[in-house]
Amino acid sequence: MSGVSDNLDVLSTREGFNNAIRHINKTVEISGSLGKGNLGDLLYEKRDEDLSGERGGLLLRMLLVDKLGYKSVSSNLEAVCSDVPALAKEFAKWKGVDLVAAYHHPDMGLIIANPKIAEELSDFGALRKRELLVIYAGKGQAAADESCRRAAELAVSLFEGKKSKATPDLLRGSFAAKAIKKPAPEKPVKAAKPARAGKPAKAGKPGRAGKPGRGAPPPAQAKAASAPAMSAASAPAPKGPVKMTPMYSVVVANELFHNGNVEAWKRIIASYTAKYPGRQVYVYYDGERITDLNTLFQWGKVKHGSVIQFAVVGTEIMDVAKLQRYLAQAASNRFEAFLHGPVNTVLKLFG
Repeated sequence: MSGVSDNLDVLSTREGFNNAIRHINKTVEISGSLGKGNLGDLLYEKRDEDLSGERGGLLLRMLLVDKLGYKSVSSNLEAVCSDVPALAKEFAKWKGVDLVAAYHHPDMGLIIANPKIAEELSDFGALRKRELLVIYAGKGQAAADESCRRAAELAVSLFEGKKSKATPDLLRGSFAAKAIKKPAPEKPVKAAKPARAGKPAKAGKPGRAGKPGRGAPPPAQAKAASAPAMSAASAPAPKGPVKMTPMYSVVVANELFHNGNVEAWKRIIASYTAKYPGRQVYVYYDGERITDLNTLFQWGKVKHGSVIQFAVVGTEIMDVAKLQRYLAQAASNRFEAFLHGPVNTVLKLFG
């Protein structure tokens, strides 16, 4: 009895109760389409945050396993396929079975996809060893059989980079991959014009000390904004499936990646995320994600020739090449170009 009581604790608050009701309503809505289409496609097309991550995992269990009886096979990957989206070409041939893949990404959480669609599989990014992958296989509203379990086991082996061949019964059937629906692009929201003020006094000419050093970004870009730091909530984040770019490398050209370099990186990343709300920049060093950039300086190990990697996570990702150029300059002895302006402002580096 205590176990049941513990599970109902979430209903003891208004917020928890409302969240549970919303989740139930969306689950019922999806359940009505279940068996008529791939659950991975449905979640991908809905692009609903309330149905992503661990909540999506609840849907997989409730709808696929409990309701439809899909077979599932899990693995903490012993090896990984180097080109995950390329697997979709092979899975698309498996018309005798419906497949859903769920990958527990170490940084992005649970990602759900129809493995027959390369665009959905690309959201997995680069698979990593020892991370959890679960494959669900079934036949829609028809009863799942042992061929479904074999299909799930075979799919896992392909994700682990093994050479495996589908049996003839997996190639014949009605579960062909269907084109996914793409939402119409949202119209940008125009910011309200500020109230007109009197003409500002003319600024005097800056002295030689005000000139940026060699290699600095153009003045229009390196100049800090006069307004307080922009909030990520100042513009709506675009809707869509969250993706992670490949890893981009930045070679440290400074003698030591010291506190000045760290502060320059912070300001560049803040400028990027302010310009593109909803996007995040993940930084990695020596295979480990760095959640506090100050630790790169504290370690004292990041020196000339070291490689720091980064990836961008979000929807409609853009300006990555420019971001990489700025981070490379900030990792050199020209980092001071990004330290101009008050602390509580955001540099206008990305337009």
